[in-house]
Amino acid sequence: MPRPGYQKKCGVSHPLSRRTLLKSMLGVGLSLQFVGAAGGATEELRKTRPQAGDSLVFSLGDRQGQLITLQDLPLGGPPVIAYPLEPATQTVRDGSRLNRVLLVHLVPEDLTEPTRTVAAEGIVGYSAICTHTGCDVSGWKAETKHFVCPCHASEYDPKDRARIVGGPAPRPLAALPLQVVDGNVTVAGPFSGQVGASQK
Repeated sequence: MPRPGYQKKCGVSHPLSRRTLLKSMLGVGLSLQFVGAAGGATEELRKTRPQAGDSLVFSLGDRQGQLITLQDLPLGGPPVIAYPLEPATQTVRDGSRLNRVLLVHLVPEDLTEPTRTVAAEGIVGYSAICTHTGCDVSGWKAETKHFVCPCHASEYDPKDRARIVGGPAPRPLAALPLQVVDGNVTVAGPFSGQVGASQK
């Protein structure tokens, strides 16, 4: 059995040189550093707010992580909750709940003029986080086509830049400018306004 520090080749024991050992250790160290840096970069991408050019993907359900197309959003609602997807690395930006986006497809003629500037073919996008205490805005009033926060009944009108129409919310939901590229709903720019509750 070869002594420690020796390797066996063709039945003959040869000492491992200090240089070989140091090169091996350096290689392992650099590899681990690269893996750590790559992991950190991915984590940072996951937390970064939506950026122009990001695709939008389903955040929940059977189609979680799949691209959202124009056909996936029925005219008149209900809304779909999405996350942005960084296209170069295919990283879903789901590292922060503040990145959740409410998407709803409305009749373009029903949108106010300021809302049309951020809409794409009648599709509007807003932060899915209530501006009151930061709850998820998950309710939908089909008859009025309003978003509703289930925590304290704040109500927002997506046809009018998510204007507050009821409840204690202090300000509208931040709008996310959209575009449709090759049939996929994508981000055209960053959120306009503060996302979430002031105290969060």
